[in-house]
Amino acid sequence: MKLKLNPLCGALGAEVYGIDLSTDLDSATMRKIKDAFHDNIVLLFREQSLTPLQHVDFASFFGPVEPHPLGSREGVPSQPEILVLENTIATPAPRNDFWHSDISFAECPPLGSVLHALEIPGEGLGDTLFCNMYRVFEKLSPGLKITLAGLRALHTAEALVRRNNENDNNARPIATVPEMVSHPVVRTHPETGRKALYVNPYFTECFEGWTREESCLLIDWLTQQAIREENIYRHRWRKGDVLMWDNRCAMHYAIYDYDSKPRLFHRATAAGDKPV
Repeated sequence: MKLKLNPLCGALGAEVYGIDLSTDLDSATMRKIKDAFHDNIVLLFREQSLTPLQHVDFASFFGPVEPHPLGSREGVPSQPEILVLENTIATPAPRNDFWHSDISFAECPPLGSVLHALEIPGEGLGDTLFCNMYRVFEKLSPGLKITLAGLRALHTAEALVRRNNENDNNARPIATVPEMVSHPVVRTHPETGRKALYVNPYFTECFEGWTREESCLLIDWLTQQAIREENIYRHRWRKGDVLMWDNRCAMHYAIYDYDSKPRLFHRATAAGDKPV
């Protein structure tokens, strides 16, 4: 069987048709979904209805499903590795309106995430943006590619800890900031072999051997290249959407325009490898 795919935009992303993720999909179909994931970075499945266990089962094909390393959000009681992303009028959710690659402050950041929309705040609210980090690196000059390929960067959870501890949202407080970790600025995808830029303005503190002020100038410039309009897919959520993205070659940004609206998503995160 050949998967029926429709591109979501010119930069990245594809919608997958005719697949019910709540059923037991055969290994051949799952391999085709995995190939499509590697080719498109973001995959969308509309009109899905998954139990937490089905959600975990699907995500675990890509890698072991793991909870947030800092316990940033509540989990589902039956499947604690599923993060509950919930917003109500009484308990607003923490902001995620910043460009980032999930948990890049970990020694082994996640491979990717599978996000299931159970309740959306309304049409046109809470959109999520994704950008293609392969294309950013590939469009740089040869000289800058060589410079960046020789650099490593330090990543920290400090901003996340500060956000969670501000007491104006329903995220769990985090007691301590873990040690910073070092990752290559240009990482090689373990499945595709392609090279992607691997810095982000939220978790990347500085380049090794550079001051923070020096680093910020280049990180900000690289971010501006990454978030050019032609390099972005903007997802407009519908109830029942399942959206998955490859954390190794994409950044994302969640628009926070739903602070007085209910919103409920479940997220399963697949474990990844140490970037090389």
